[in-house]
Amino acid sequence: MDTVIDVRALSKTFKVYHHRKGFLGSFANLFSRKHRLVQAVAQVSFTVKRGEIVGYLGPNGAGKSTTLKMLTGILVPSSGSVTVNGYIPHRQRKENAKRIGVVFGQRSHLWFDLPVQESFELLQRIYRIPQAQYHHNVEMFDELLSLGDFFQTPVRQLSLGQRMRADLAAALLHNPDVLFLDEPTVGLDVVAKARIRQFIQQINAERQVTVVLTTHDLDDVEKLCKRVILIDDARLRFDGELATLRRLLSTERLLIVDYAEVYSDISIPNAHMTYQEGTRVQYRFSPEEISTAALIKAILQKFKIVDISVQEPDIEELIKAVYEDNLLLNPPANFP
Repeated sequence: MDTVIDVRALSKTFKVYHHRKGFLGSFANLFSRKHRLVQAVAQVSFTVKRGEIVGYLGPNGAGKSTTLKMLTGILVPSSGSVTVNGYIPHRQRKENAKRIGVVFGQRSHLWFDLPVQESFELLQRIYRIPQAQYHHNVEMFDELLSLGDFFQTPVRQLSLGQRMRADLAAALLHNPDVLFLDEPTVGLDVVAKARIRQFIQQINAERQVTVVLTTHDLDDVEKLCKRVILIDDARLRFDGELATLRRLLSTERLLIVDYAEVYSDISIPNAHMTYQEGTRVQYRFSPEEISTAALIKAILQKFKIVDISVQEPDIEELIKAVYEDNLLLNPPANFP
């Protein structure tokens, strides 16, 4: 797999100027140059391979959007380096723009007073998309996203779900290699979210489009991403598989047992009963003290059961632990 995105020790610092309140203060602001430096992104390093779907996660103000703006060429890094498809985004903006697609959940890059079809035709001319490619993509996206339902409707009259489907299709009309998604399912209902996720999965599978996704919707992460990058307080906190994050932070698991009958004593060594209703009992246990297999074996030796299942900790709890406990789980050791 080829490296599509290469980020090395990337940093971005903003100057925030001091402003005085009141009439005299407003006058003084014209001449004051006092400011403080705010570090939005600090020494962040990672690579993304072709065809990956990566969740780029963090709380508000962590530096996610700033990173995406540097990857798309909107912002110039203060230090470090970044390449996308071999291009330096802020220096080779036109070349980079031809190879990437961008969707911001809160903003549309379509023309609000034009029907969706006319917006698409303008994009065809801007990107110089061949007619055959354009018609093929529109037909494919219509099949996957049901664009025909609102193709002649002005963008400003679309529902949020319809606009997001149109924005996704528009971002992919020119067959980009990389798709940057910033909160693509924000504000959508369950049905609309499911359709968007299915579309992203299909485009990734069929075209090997690399996807970098920022989201606060952890269902997006569960459904789409095998790998996550966590950023907090401008710094990288974790970069690896979602399953690895679970293993690193998961000290306890839940075991739910449906017994065949009511037993007077259902205590199990190395497992703490946390809930009981009729014949259903929930235990909490640590894999460090007893393996899942050993625990289940101990139960089967003593009791008759109808069903048994193990629950992993919720991903939201795992990520919350990284943020609140300030855990630097996997520092980027590969870069200086």
